[in-house]
Amino acid sequence: MPENTGPESRGPESKGLVLVVEDERHIADLERRYLAREGFGVHVEIDGDGALAAARRMRPVAIVLDITLPGMDGIQVCRRLREEGDWTPVVFVTARDEVTDRILGLELGADDYLTKPFAPHELVARVKSLLRRAQGPQRNPVCRLGRLTLDTGRRTLQVDNDPVELTTTEFNLLAYLMGHPGQVFSREQLLAQVWGYAGYRDTRVMDVYVSQLRAKLGDASPIRTVRGVGYGVSDTGR
Repeated sequence: MPENTGPESRGPESKGLVLVVEDERHIADLERRYLAREGFGVHVEIDGDGALAAARRMRPVAIVLDITLPGMDGIQVCRRLREEGDWTPVVFVTARDEVTDRILGLELGADDYLTKPFAPHELVARVKSLLRRAQGPQRNPVCRLGRLTLDTGRRTLQVDNDPVELTTTEFNLLAYLMGHPGQVFSREQLLAQVWGYAGYRDTRVMDVYVSQLRAKLGDASPIRTVRGVGYGVSDTGR
């Protein structure tokens, strides 16, 4: 079992606890060491049941979750957490390179994914990027558009005064679009601005997030598609 580096061992500058769920020990140890170097406390679990229990008990700031696990797999773990109202940022790690696997993970509420093999520093960068966008200060904390009220300070969204739960990435994407009403962005531009992925090739992931947002917002969705260009927001939506 890889060594765990708890937040208490990182001193007062710890950036919080990251839960790593990985049954390949050499990969788990590599992830642990790189995250610890950046000031994160790290707890490692090797199966889905342990991961679910640790997430409930420790309340990590982020979860690095392998999809292929003994017993309960990563997709089931993510589904259970979201059903319980736990919206901790999740980065899926998978050896599968099938688009359907990635889309399924995103539809269940994952915020990002990496396909093995990957560079450990890329994993660290993505975790830090998710947390930075989830916690960073905003100049205009409350944004209203149509029937939507989005509070970037409290990280809340209301549709007609009813709360709507969003994942970290869904929230960040909607906040960016609502912060630039009337503008249209390409998929590549949104990936760069919201995720920080310059030159990222798989732009289909953007379509998944837009689809998820539209499903949650229903006919109140302000997101519109401009064929051949990308996405923007307006009072009339699609």
